[in-house]
Amino acid sequence: MATVVGVDSSTQSCKVVVCDAERGEVLRRGRAPHPEGTEADPEAWWQALCQALGDAGAAGPADVDAIAVAGQQHGLVALGADGVPVRRALLWNDTRSAPQAADLVRELGGTRAWADAVGTVPVAALTAAKLRWLADREPDAADRTETGMLPHDWLTWRLCGGAASGAEPVTDRGDASGTGYWSPAEGRYRPDLLRLAFRGRSPRLPRVLDPAGAAGRTPGGTLVAAGTGDNMGAALGLGLAPGEAVVSLGTSGTVFARSPHPTADPGGAVAGFADASGEFLPLVCTLNAARVLSSAARMLEVDLDALDALARRAAPGADGLVLLPYLGGERTPNLPDASGSLLGMRVGNMYPHNLARAAVEGMLCGMADALDELRGQGVPVERLLLIGGAAKAPVVAEAAAQVFGMPVTVPRPDEYVALGAARQAAWALAGTPEPPAWPRPGGTDVPAPADGGAAGREIRRAYADARARVHGAEVP
Repeated sequence: MATVVGVDSSTQSCKVVVCDAERGEVLRRGRAPHPEGTEADPEAWWQALCQALGDAGAAGPADVDAIAVAGQQHGLVALGADGVPVRRALLWNDTRSAPQAADLVRELGGTRAWADAVGTVPVAALTAAKLRWLADREPDAADRTETGMLPHDWLTWRLCGGAASGAEPVTDRGDASGTGYWSPAEGRYRPDLLRLAFRGRSPRLPRVLDPAGAAGRTPGGTLVAAGTGDNMGAALGLGLAPGEAVVSLGTSGTVFARSPHPTADPGGAVAGFADASGEFLPLVCTLNAARVLSSAARMLEVDLDALDALARRAAPGADGLVLLPYLGGERTPNLPDASGSLLGMRVGNMYPHNLARAAVEGMLCGMADALDELRGQGVPVERLLLIGGAAKAPVVAEAAAQVFGMPVTVPRPDEYVALGAARQAAWALAGTPEPPAWPRPGGTDVPAPADGGAAGREIRRAYADARARVHGAEVP
C-alpha cells in the first residue's frame, strides 16, 4: 500500500496526516507547536515538521512514498547567497508593512491597476508589501537577499535537501498568487512589480510548478510534491465543487470558492488567488470570526458550550440586539481602527441569551458581507460548507442557514489543509491528469430556511442599519 503525508504548516503549529494514497484513509496523525509571534526562524518550522512526523509514528519522510506541504500564505523568507535567511521570516500577520502596502497601491496608480495586474490589491499581509518594508527599514538585509521564498516554499526546498544538496526552489501557482508579483490571469511572475516592491532589486524566485508537479525527492528518495497555500489545501481536502463556498470560522474568517476564471476586484475585498487544481480561488478575509464567540463567552463568564445553549434560547434577531463584531478592527469592510459595538439595548432585551445570539449573528453577518463581495465578482454560490473552530457550535450552523438563506453543511471536524496536501502528494505520485477521487467528508446538513430567508434578511437589515449609524452609510 502506497502512503503519503500531508503537512499543514500554519502560524500556530504543524499538523501532519499519513494517508492511504489510493483511498485517502487517514492512517496516522501528528502535531507539533510553532513559536508565537509575527516573525519566525524558519528552522523552527523544520523542527516542528520533524517532531510532528515522529508524533505520527514516521521516523521521517523516507517512511512514506510522497509528501506535500500546505503552508501559511504570504510572508517572506529572504535567503542570502549561502542559503541562510538574512533575517527572521516575516509572517502574514505582521502588520508593520501596512504603510508600504499603501505606498505600492499609490505608486502603481491605484487599486484598479493592481487588480488588473495580479488580481489582488496589496495589504500588509502580502509578500510584496514585506519586500518593500525590508527594503525601506533594513536595506542591508535587502541587499544580501538573493532568493525570496514563501513559508511553504522553504519547507519544500528543505525536504529536497536545501542548500546542501543544491535543491532548486519551487512553488505552486496557488501560493504564488498571494505574493503580489505573480499574475493568476497570465500565469507568470511580474518582474516589474517585484522590482517596484523591492526598490529595484530582483531576487531569485521559486519556479512555479503545475498542481501535480514534483519538486524533487528527499535525500532518502521520497517524492516531494509542489505543495500549496493553506486555503488552497483546504479546498482540495474538502473536495470543493463548483457552486460551493467555504466559510471558515477560525480566529479570523475566510470565504472562498472555486472559479474557472480569474477575478480582479478593484475594491480590494476579494483576493484573486489561483487554486491547487489548475483553476482559481477568489477569497475574502475578515479579521473577526471565532474570537467573537470566545470574547462573548468570556464577557458572560461561560464556556463555549454554555454560550451555544444560551444562543439557542434566543429568537432569531436577538430581540433587537445587534453586535458589530469589529473587536480588532476589520478588513472587510475596511475599518482598521474600529472597535465592536452593541446596539439596540433596551430594558426588555438585556439578557444573556440575547447577547449570546447577537454575537453569533454578528459574526455571521460579517461573513455574509464577505460572501456578497465574492458573488459581486461573478462567483456563483448555492451551498455553503462551514468549517473552523466556531462551526462546532450547533447554533452557528442553524443561524448560518438563516443569515445566508441557503443550505449549509458542516463537514466533520478534520485537518482539511493537511488532507489537501496529502491528496496533492498522492496526485503527484500517481501522475494522473486529475487528483485522486478521495471520498468527500461526511457531515451535518442544515436545510435552507423554511421561511424563504425572511428572518435572515431582517437580521442582515438590522446589522446594516447599525453599521451605517456607527460607521457611516458609505461603508459597503
